[in-house]
Amino acid sequence: MVQGVAELNKKVAAIPKRIENAAKKAMETGAQELVDMMRRLVPVDSGDLRDSIGWTWGNAPAGAKVIAQSDPDSRGLRITVYAGNEKAYYAAWLEFGTAPHNVAKGGGNKSFKGDAHGHPGSRAQPFFFPSYRALRKRVQSRIKRETRKAIKFQGPPAASEAD
Repeated sequence: MVQGVAELNKKVAAIPKRIENAAKKAMETGAQELVDMMRRLVPVDSGDLRDSIGWTWGNAPAGAKVIAQSDPDSRGLRITVYAGNEKAYYAAWLEFGTAPHNVAKGGGNKSFKGDAHGHPGSRAQPFFFPSYRALRKRVQSRIKRETRKAIKFQGPPAASEAD
């Protein structure tokens, strides 16, 4: 009989959980880093939009605009970065700006009779895409690096890696 087979089987069984834990931790760190940068860049009036920016595992909260979302893996791991809620519904308007438009009742359609109230539009004040572009490679590299470290790790399984 070969000695140590049971111990080897335990180590091999712990590898997928170890890799998953390392990837989750790296994804969480990257998401928080992205959220922090977005909060620093977003223009602040009342602070509602800044306070609505966040991340979560799974789907975004009701009323929030999904800004970035990872593809789910076979275990369903999905991380979502979001902004906006009922009070801060204008996240996309701020990111991309708006064109000049009529704000009078009826919106200036043909059936409208009366004074037109034009809105000059608003310039874009991007906060998401600059953050995303600045951090994308760093976050991806961190996930790859931590996953590789978990694969190469030779020690005994940690308590969180046991089934």
